[in-house]
Amino acid sequence: MPMSTEFTTILLDFDRTDHVATITLNRPDRLNAFDRTMCEEMTAAWRIVKLDAGVHAVVLRAAGDRAFSAGLDIKASYGQPDNVWNHEDPGEALSPKWQKMFKPVICAVQGMCTAGAFYFLNEADVVICSQSATFFDSHVSAGLVCALEPIGLMRRIGLGETLRIALMGNDERVSADTALRIGLVSEIVPPQQLWARAHEIAATIAAKPPSATQGTVKAIWESLDKPYRAALDQGLIYTRLGNPLGKAELDALPPRPAAPPRIR
Repeated sequence: MPMSTEFTTILLDFDRTDHVATITLNRPDRLNAFDRTMCEEMTAAWRIVKLDAGVHAVVLRAAGDRAFSAGLDIKASYGQPDNVWNHEDPGEALSPKWQKMFKPVICAVQGMCTAGAFYFLNEADVVICSQSATFFDSHVSAGLVCALEPIGLMRRIGLGETLRIALMGNDERVSADTALRIGLVSEIVPPQQLWARAHEIAATIAAKPPSATQGTVKAIWESLDKPYRAALDQGLIYTRLGNPLGKAELDALPPRPAAPPRIR
């Protein structure tokens, strides 16, 4: 049976059979906008799943039908310090990679996804969405500089598409079909199948040796910050460290019949 850990703005559940943890943004009345409490709870949740050896993959999803997340809750003070040089980027708290959590993250998006919500997408490893999903960034329409979320977004969809989303603001929304075409998501499913499909992907990944999957995530993400040759050199080290561990984990698994691969 799934097990649950209590928070106030998110839900954290564990499927011990499938080795999957599920984090659910749980402020549907506020369109799952994040405040300081949610940021602190997300940091704690990433740490919990990072240190839990029984978790091999994570699903990130959101409650309600209207929105995956509306970004930062503008009706609640985030509580930045008076000294501008001590201001914090909320995205660091929301980010699995900032917490050095390299277990694969599958993000399931429904409804509206805007502004700070891109923090969640930017560092997910697999992003899928429902047919109802729309994506946009409202910053410039509110007179705000759109400078943080695009940094991660450019890594997913390139400069041109990122600039269009950032500059069009509230006047254009990216549909699910367009999100698939530009590489923001990798799959579209009917709304009623979204959560089940996200769990299915996570469980499929979690069934593989965790040293192999986590080493893969770590190597690929860290390569983005390095020159080409340096990334290859570090990747070689990771294969030498991780391959013996992954092979030992694979050998310890009970034999199972090979299933035909899914064609995507």
